[in-house]
Amino acid sequence: MRAGAHDFIARPIAGAALATRIGELSERHGKARTLTIDGSTGRRATGFAGFVGASSQMQFVYEQIERIASSSAPVFITGESGAGKDVSAEALHTRGPRAGKRYVAINCAAIPRDLMETELFGVARGAYTGAHDDRKGAAELADGGTLFLDEIGEMDLSLQSKLLRFLQSGSLSRVGEATVRQIDVRVICATNRNPMQLIAEKKFREDLFYRLHVLPIHLPPLRQRPADIMSLARHFLDRYAREERKAFAGFAPEAATALVAHEWPGNVRQLQNLVRRIVVMFDGGEIDAQMVGAADIERLSLARIPVAAPSPTRQPVLPLWQQEQRIIEDAIQSFSGNIALAAAALELSPSTIYRKRQAWAEETEKRGAA
Repeated sequence: MRAGAHDFIARPIAGAALATRIGELSERHGKARTLTIDGSTGRRATGFAGFVGASSQMQFVYEQIERIASSSAPVFITGESGAGKDVSAEALHTRGPRAGKRYVAINCAAIPRDLMETELFGVARGAYTGAHDDRKGAAELADGGTLFLDEIGEMDLSLQSKLLRFLQSGSLSRVGEATVRQIDVRVICATNRNPMQLIAEKKFREDLFYRLHVLPIHLPPLRQRPADIMSLARHFLDRYAREERKAFAGFAPEAATALVAHEWPGNVRQLQNLVRRIVVMFDGGEIDAQMVGAADIERLSLARIPVAAPSPTRQPVLPLWQQEQRIIEDAIQSFSGNIALAAAALELSPSTIYRKRQAWAEETEKRGAA
């Protein structure tokens, strides 16, 4: 990888996995080709439990969901915004033994801090002005089923301690009452932020993290699974064309190339919005690159941002390895020499930092000997 390879596959090598990865890399680099392996591979061609996509990365996610759906242990889902964390949570519920019970989702980032406790644990009549009736919270409503806490990293620290007590005891009290109620729920939580960085910044309780981080699932961003982009685009095109009662003949090759080459910072949600705009803006026919460009309002907005004039004095440009060394060493210094926390903040493994520091030391020694 350091010498310039794009990826590697550990031995023993499965032919299907090798073919899939080569196909994904060829699409990424504008040389799309299809490789097939004879025989049954057991891969899901059209998706799984609400997902769309059959890339090797998503196959791994599907296998994780199948393995852990039957458990009652907490699940901690990470991934960028729009990558499908809510779809994963619903899949875990519908494919598990609690599928016949209620699935209750609560977005910790969308509810005001002073209302979050009542939304989660409920409120007793007369607890405060305006509380005219007893009301169940999300945890109590999900009794016997699944409670999904989306954007758990945005929860207030004081409420995190109460959530920890609930997870440890399986009991809760509504706001304003002393009655203790036993609740049986499976808790699934998700965040688009780095939980270790939140812990380092004192924004997330470490004991709560380890209580929740029993069965982790990480959803890869769309840019890391280009083989799924066109499957998703065609899926959304079929859906929205039916809704708008329009007839589209699919995507032209140059349009498909533009979609696959896009970085998709908003992931699947951004692709979904783009396809819907195309369907609304145009009357039908084959979708070409111009139609894609006209509907890509995010990129058009960025193009309108004025670019600052270049400085007349050119700053020296350091070699890439020196810039990388400076970033890593600054991160280690920021966390008082704690390499594990620095690695989490940089989204690297600690072993990668140790390996790079050893390589830099060898390089420095070599230059000194020369």
